[in-house]
Order: sequence, then structure tokens, then C-alpha cells
Amino acid sequence: MKRPEPKNEEIILKNNVYIESDTDLKGIITYVNDYFAEISGYSKEELIGQPHSIVRHPDMPKVLFKILWERIQNGQNFVAAVKNLAKDGRYYWVFTDFEVLKDEQGNATGYKASRKKISKHVTDVLDPIYKKLVEVEKEGGIEASEKYLTDFLKSHGDDITVDNMLEEIHRLY
Repeated sequence: MKRPEPKNEEIILKNNVYIESDTDLKGIITYVNDYFAEISGYSKEELIGQPHSIVRHPDMPKVLFKILWERIQNGQNFVAAVKNLAKDGRYYWVFTDFEVLKDEQGNATGYKASRKKISKHVTDVLDPIYKKLVEVEKEGGIEASEKYLTDFLKSHGDDITVDNMLEEIHRLY
């Protein structure tokens, strides 16, 4: 499926309404709720069976997804602010919380993501940081981006790590 050209137009999300999806262990969409289809502009049929990256905005640093996959594949949650790309090229920011789906034996079978509207204040803080990370990635790859992020967080406090960066960025700003 061809990716849309990004537009500088934000989709405003409803308060307290969740965008939900499930994926298999490789990130292929197995379920979406009606609000996900509505906001993304894709039908449920277009989304199911596609990699979740179908809605990844090019402004998002790849290093965040690297960290996300490392954490959820180790059974840990990851909370992040994510800028997504709708089918028509508009964008929407969400606060995303991940959960590992397990079978009766406790084996991971997939992932559930619940997303909700994020405050403009937080996106205003994160957008330039994310843009800088994307710029660093283009010049030096994901490893350079991860180092930049780690150094950035350390410069704002000794106890800040990638694991708690979103909470700390909220606190700092």
C-alpha cells in the first residue's frame, strides 16, 4: 500500500475515546476498533493484515520504535507519545500504552495498544526533540540517535533513562 504524503494538518481527537489495536508478535494488525478506522481514514479491512507501521509518521524517530520493541518483547510495558499518519496525509498525536497479550500458558501471542488524546503542551515539547532525533538518525543511524537521546536525558538529570523518559519529559516541561 502506498504511503500518503504528509500534510501539515492535525486531526483533533475526542477526549476520553480510545484508539485500540491488537497485533501479532511481528506487529501485523489483527484487530482495530471503530475509532482507529475512523481517525486513520482506513477501513478495518484495509488495516487488518497490515504492519502497524502503516500509520507511522515520518516525523517519528526510529529509535523510539527500537526501544518499544525491545521492551515489549521482554514482556515490559512501554508508554510513548506517538505522531501517526492518516490515510489522507493528516496527522494525529496519541499517548500510547502497550500490553503483552498471552495465552493460557503465559506465552506471548501478540500486543494490545490503547491510545488516547495527548495534550498540546506535551506535543509542543516533544515535536522538536523528535525532529532532532530524526535528523541525527539520517546522519548517523539509530545508534547515533539513541546516544543523542541518552545524552539529552542525562543533561536533564542523573536519574533520567530511556525507560522513564516520557514521564520525565512531562515533569521537566
